[in-house]
Amino acid sequence: MSVRIIIDSASDITSDRAAKLGVEVLPLKTIFGEEEFLDGVNLSHREFYEKLIESDVHPTTSQISPYDYEEVFKKVKEAGDTAVCITISSKLSGCYHSANIAVDGYEDIITIVDSENVAVGEQLLIELAVQLREEGKSAGEIAGVLETEKKKVRLIALLDTLEYLRKGGRISGAAAMAGGILSIKPVIAIENGVIATLGKARGSKNGQNQLREYTKKLNIDYSKACILAYTGLSDELLKKYVEDSKEIYEPFGYELPVSTIGSTIGTHAGPGAIAVAFFAK
Repeated sequence: MSVRIIIDSASDITSDRAAKLGVEVLPLKTIFGEEEFLDGVNLSHREFYEKLIESDVHPTTSQISPYDYEEVFKKVKEAGDTAVCITISSKLSGCYHSANIAVDGYEDIITIVDSENVAVGEQLLIELAVQLREEGKSAGEIAGVLETEKKKVRLIALLDTLEYLRKGGRISGAAAMAGGILSIKPVIAIENGVIATLGKARGSKNGQNQLREYTKKLNIDYSKACILAYTGLSDELLKKYVEDSKEIYEPFGYELPVSTIGSTIGTHAGPGAIAVAFFAK
């Protein structure tokens, strides 16, 4: 009997990375008009942003269905294994709800954990789950640790534009227009499973300054993992941010991993965003 770790593509763990970690990824759907794609399967992160920039149609995303979860849960049972299923925040997507519908009849072998996070925040918990599995922990023990540790995960990000929030109906056209005229760069975070606005800066330089200041206040636990991330086709803004924030990240003592952010979050954030996720003390 082995412990499987089932995750969703909102974590932005690519198929290559998933294979190395030994986790199973269920893709959310990304829809451009009449075209439907499986995030990370037939639509890579790079392909998504190329399409996002070129397309006249703003994409939408769709959660994983209970059927898709149940198909994986069946395989776990048939193999005589157990599993921990980690989902994107239940307050941002219906994946957690779908998994809970599908788990009916599999409660003895499947444990579901609401990450209360997204993207690299979700990734931190997944990598912790893999570490715990390697230490020989059971599915129940892994889930118990994740339920505690998820409260310590901090994800903070700087958006480059409000335009994609407008296109997705998250803010009004007037607010986006005003933000564009004033070059507003929002600093956001995931708090209690939802997106919270920490501040709004004028211009990229001020935005990065605000991101640094908010990050400093969050009491980073340097004994645990940290992951950097960016949206779009270029990591130049992230490199500039890291270079200007050496006093924050040098104490880790190693080059931090960098993740691209895929279509689930990129649909709303748009290109040019940068993010960091870590554990707080």
